[in-house]
Amino acid sequence: MLDWPLLAPLPEPQRRDVLRVCRRRRFARREVIFHEGDPGDCVHLVERGRVAVRVTTPLGDVATLTVLGPGDTFGELSVLDAEAVRSATVVALEHTETWVLHSDQVHRLRAAYPAVDDLLLGLVSGYVRRLTDHLLEALYLAADIRVARRIRALDIAYGGGAIKLTQDDLAGLAGTSRATVNRVLGELVEAGAVRVSRGRVSVTDRTALGRAAG
Repeated sequence: MLDWPLLAPLPEPQRRDVLRVCRRRRFARREVIFHEGDPGDCVHLVERGRVAVRVTTPLGDVATLTVLGPGDTFGELSVLDAEAVRSATVVALEHTETWVLHSDQVHRLRAAYPAVDDLLLGLVSGYVRRLTDHLLEALYLAADIRVARRIRALDIAYGGGAIKLTQDDLAGLAGTSRATVNRVLGELVEAGAVRVSRGRVSVTDRTALGRAAG
């Protein structure tokens, strides 16, 4: 069983009890799990696969905030407020399976295990911190460096395996255009830092990638 942070305060038997009453969901590649603005009535615990968290900008563009994988959770922000709606759209990047924890179950866990509140606060704080870091990078770092940094972070998230994202996905994560991502990837290929194939980026020289990331 994966060690999801949200369930960490629970003793092992209680964790299994929670998962027994959770609903298991399976999503195909590119399937939308929920849309920005939908009612927020559950939390997803990712067991396998990866998802992209995306928002629509005031100009109508789509920005990818982060990529989540096994052991991560999403949807926790909206279950903290009964009136809240989804703040982002979540899309499966590959075949994905999650356990769905309804908001009523989350509230019961919070009442029975006060440490769950601390973990939820930590998850929210981490979310805000990542957004702040990305904003500062967008304001003060060149797009080339941002692209290299996102690839470096994704290399870690994918465990050193092939990063199965399109150039549009990378552009959304780095806050730049697809044309810029295409150019930077070409330069990284020339430097021997990455290998690029259709819908995939593989890191071949982490030292070279680290130099490009600044």
